[in-house]
Amino acid sequence: MSFISTTEAVRAWVHGWAASRNAAEPAPRPWGFTIDVGLPGHVARHIVHSDDEAAVREITESTTGPGVWLKACMPPGTLAPLLAPGWSLTDGPDFLMATPLPATPSRAPAEPPGGYRLRTWTRAGVTRALVRASDGGYAARGQIAVGGDSAVADQVETDPAHQRRGLGRLVVRALTEAAAEQGATTGVLVATPEGRALYETSGWRVLTPVASAVRGPDPAGA
Repeated sequence: MSFISTTEAVRAWVHGWAASRNAAEPAPRPWGFTIDVGLPGHVARHIVHSDDEAAVREITESTTGPGVWLKACMPPGTLAPLLAPGWSLTDGPDFLMATPLPATPSRAPAEPPGGYRLRTWTRAGVTRALVRASDGGYAARGQIAVGGDSAVADQVETDPAHQRRGLGRLVVRALTEAAAEQGATTGVLVATPEGRALYETSGWRVLTPVASAVRGPDPAGA
């Protein structure tokens, strides 16, 4: 995919994710980035933008406080043996994906299936989409943060009771069209295996697997 490199996509994703989650500005590191998140169980996260095994060993050996996360551009099977004691893999693998956005939005607006209602709004550079069912209840959601010519989709979710009705695809289309209207030319996201299948049907392509780990509390007396 010539429209964006893996390194560029990681940079876009890190900055877009931080904007989407209202986290601190990412701090550049030789191996990637560090973000202060400031949540219980998610104090900060380190992002390694390549399969830098030495960086992973250094990060996990020097981090002893709980609630610190690590994201590395490698399969979980590669990351696992590099982790220091106290670290454990989280669910995965995930996938860094990207797609070129249309130069001009579609003339036909994104329309929800019968009985559903779609609303989008933008605040502080982040556009959110909400789909509500006929009874007004929650059905699906997502958000996207635009930074320069890149837009990072985040937290795209569909309630289990409303899955397999095209709502996830609807949300992604609404978000990417809103981002294109704001000048973004490339979409970036990190998807679960289930999400990967959804995005690939819409033209997104995998750039690299992404493995995750978290530092837990040391056992009592350790």
